Amino acid sequence: MASKSPQLPAVHEAYLPREHALHRPRHGRRQLTALICALLFFTTPTLLWVFGVRPTEIENHKLAGFPSIGDGFGFFTGLPTWAVDQLSFRASAINAADGVSRSIFGEDAPLDQGSSSDSGPIPAPPLQQPGAPNQGPAAPTLPGSNQAGYRKVVQGLDGWLYYGYDAESKCTPAQDIDTTLKKVNELRTAVEASGRKFVFVVTPDKTTMVPQFLPASFPGKECSQAAAPNDWHKMTTVGHSLDLRPALAASAARVGHPIYAPNDTHWRDEGGLVLTRTLAETVQPGVTTGWRSTPDGEYDGVADLPLLLGKSGTKSNTQYTLEPDGVTDRAAGFIGNIDTPVHRTSAPLPGTIAEPTLVYGDSFSLASSRYLSAAFTNLTYLAYSTDKTPQAAAVDELVNSRVVVLQAVERNVVGGLVPFTNDGFIAAVKTAMAAHPVG
Repeated sequence: MASKSPQLPAVHEAYLPREHALHRPRHGRRQLTALICALLFFTTPTLLWVFGVRPTEIENHKLAGFPSIGDGFGFFTGLPTWAVDQLSFRASAINAADGVSRSIFGEDAPLDQGSSSDSGPIPAPPLQQPGAPNQGPAAPTLPGSNQAGYRKVVQGLDGWLYYGYDAESKCTPAQDIDTTLKKVNELRTAVEASGRKFVFVVTPDKTTMVPQFLPASFPGKECSQAAAPNDWHKMTTVGHSLDLRPALAASAARVGHPIYAPNDTHWRDEGGLVLTRTLAETVQPGVTTGWRSTPDGEYDGVADLPLLLGKSGTKSNTQYTLEPDGVTDRAAGFIGNIDTPVHRTSAPLPGTIAEPTLVYGDSFSLASSRYLSAAFTNLTYLAYSTDKTPQAAAVDELVNSRVVVLQAVERNVVGGLVPFTNDGFIAAVKTAMAAHPVG
């Protein structure tokens, strides 16, 4: 007769003698320690919240919301981002990590490595701006550095910081520059065929205009610097973009310092004046002949690049008057948000442009809005990257304008992150322009 196979003892393995090969403790010391740590980790933020401690936006993006069950698997992938953003003590932890790195390794902690959110630098509000509310913008967001090896922020010489995507966009574009410019020219043809004016202007990256403080080596240096001359040649010839680089260089020489801030990816007020004057002369040659602009005090703003490192910083700016008729100062406050159309109107003056104008732009339009609104008396701003304005509403803004200014920063153009090259959008613009010509 066949023997029965041996069976395991009918007791829980935790109750076996310690010497038994199958003995497993039900609650070992390590398990208990792990449980205590987990309990502290999850309950401490809750207790801090009860006592009034709230998480803050220490990076240049809004705190992530709790993911929806309706997102499917995205609910689980979104939980880590939400959990990290809700840690009220995260700023202190980042500062501690940075202090340890500086004291032991003599350099900042590499807090900007790895994947990031799709938020990038946006122009921060002035800390003190006479005559304007101190409110923060909710501008079109820019990409972070998601490719392996790239940095969100490149730390340069003498404390200068650069946006890492300036290099990454040229090395790993989402869409090649030839395709982008072909689509821009399709828009140009549709707008001009309707009797309207079309102006395309690429605002240079900080790495293009102030390369002297870049470090000797950084991720993407070789491929980005090799691609840039060819990209600019194509943008200014094939794409017929206005070339702001000579005027920006001349302005920097005139004021005696770079017009991009050391710790911010945007230009200072001098850059906004260059953009405004160049656009006005392009739309109406000779209109700026009587313009007068003089320094009108200093103001401090929040610098955007330290925010990407979990830090804070300020940038100093000189603001200017802008007197289109040589007498009346029309420079006003900066606009904080163009996710939905923003209309600015004023009485026409000699030296101003009264034609209804749309600036379909990005954060550099925001950083220049004090001066653009002074030169154009019937002006509408709208972000091309917003998801808060439906496509049909954006197309309507183009139709309602006699001058369409398409402004995009260099990194977005060469990186192919330009929603206005979407085939559906271009088709809608062609149809609307053909149906609403102007005389």
